[in-house]
Amino acid sequence: MALFELTLVLLLAAVALTALSRRLEIPYPSLLALAGVAIAFVPGAPTIEIDPELALALFIAPVLLDAAYDTSLRDLKRYRLSLALLALGAVVFTTAVVAFVGWRMAGLPIAAAIALGAIVAPPDAVAASAVLSQFKVPHRITAILQGESLLNDATALLIYRLAVSAALGSIMLSNAIPTILLGTIGSLVAGYLFGRISLLTLTRIEDAASSTVVQFAGTFGVWILADRLGLSAIITIVVYAMTIARTAPRRMSARRRVSTYSVWESAVFVLNVLAFVLMGLQARSIVGRLSGEGQGDAFLFAATVLAVVIVARLVWVASYIAIIRWFARFGGEDRKRDLPTFGGGVLVGWCGMRGLVTLVVAIALPANFPGRDPIVLAAFAVVLGTLVLQGMTLKPLLRMLDFERDTTIDREVAQARVAIMQAALDVLSRKTSAAAAVVREQYEAERLVAENPEDAQAATEYDRLRLYAINRQRDTLEELRSNGTIGDEAYHRLEEEIDWSELAASPAGRFQPLTTDG
Repeated sequence: MALFELTLVLLLAAVALTALSRRLEIPYPSLLALAGVAIAFVPGAPTIEIDPELALALFIAPVLLDAAYDTSLRDLKRYRLSLALLALGAVVFTTAVVAFVGWRMAGLPIAAAIALGAIVAPPDAVAASAVLSQFKVPHRITAILQGESLLNDATALLIYRLAVSAALGSIMLSNAIPTILLGTIGSLVAGYLFGRISLLTLTRIEDAASSTVVQFAGTFGVWILADRLGLSAIITIVVYAMTIARTAPRRMSARRRVSTYSVWESAVFVLNVLAFVLMGLQARSIVGRLSGEGQGDAFLFAATVLAVVIVARLVWVASYIAIIRWFARFGGEDRKRDLPTFGGGVLVGWCGMRGLVTLVVAIALPANFPGRDPIVLAAFAVVLGTLVLQGMTLKPLLRMLDFERDTTIDREVAQARVAIMQAALDVLSRKTSAAAAVVREQYEAERLVAENPEDAQAATEYDRLRLYAINRQRDTLEELRSNGTIGDEAYHRLEEEIDWSELAASPAGRFQPLTTDG
């Protein structure tokens, strides 16, 4: 019960920390990391061990699916060179440098040192996105960071799997290349096939709760099945999610979409909290086992790995930007137009916070893994150090770099909104009933706002009248329930309908005009 009670307290504390992080404009994972460390000093905190395979499936699968579902294929193609250099090159470079440090400084076996490098190599875009979204930095940077966060997990965890197998004697590193090629190709095919099968199932379920349960079960099932088949569960889940994302939204009802998205957002948040809880509990037991003369060496090693991880990313990003800009000197104007800047390189390099993936993969190391305690301690130090040092200094860095406010997404949204409003008006143009006239009037007002997003008065009167009427509807609904005319079931059904109407009538609920700072 102690663990359960502690988890409940931490979940509530996490909600408060999230609100505080918004006020301070810092990533909420940074505060969660500090809270996780605080757990290590809670008297009587339980010691917990979690099965490695369970840890990977429970924490990584849903988070990866959530990230892959929102990934833009267009942006992956547009920035494929930068993504390849970060998701492949930076991960391999960081893994190699950290592995060398682990081998020379801590005396780790080569395979174990490579496993450590793979654990700390992949950055997590969640922490960076929490701050970047508030400053409207160039879309190129946010797209690259989000794409990198998705693809680098697959690269790092593939290296991790091979290194762990080699350290435990189940595979030789010299025989790894055929395994990588076979696993990658098989995972791509399997992810697509699983996605198509899942679509056939999901489109036949109308109940929102049942659909959400099936999605979670399907995610875990795909992970487990891919793992049992000897494929890369990471790559399989990514392809699976992207396959579903291209088709599922159009085949789902609005109610199912809203319900599903809310549940997934909450689930990912809870998983982040639980991972940091486990981090604190594991750190306490590890520090206890390293007590004595070896404790100082372990902390020095962890601090060294943290410094190496930060510097390695900065060096790699600066190097590849310099090389790209040098080659662009010999190209045409088209190649020079979308070049990465050194200011953008500084930001990308500093957005190297490690998060959930590094935490869980470290926790998932088998108990008999050589050098497990110093490896896990180093991983925790990297997560805590990058989230606190880089996460909490990201806002001042953005102010110093002073990027021009990016409106790429706002422009795309406004352009698409005009098109879809016009499509609705076109299809209603042949309808002459009174009801059709009312609906056309609504779409005309919506199109007016879409065509003039910088004009705050475009449909102010229209929305003001709707919100005025909606407030009166709420008062009347409350009266009907209070005097016993309707019961709670009818009340909540009508309440939901009014909620949707209010969201549609509220500019803050639909979109933000380009002139606002929100």
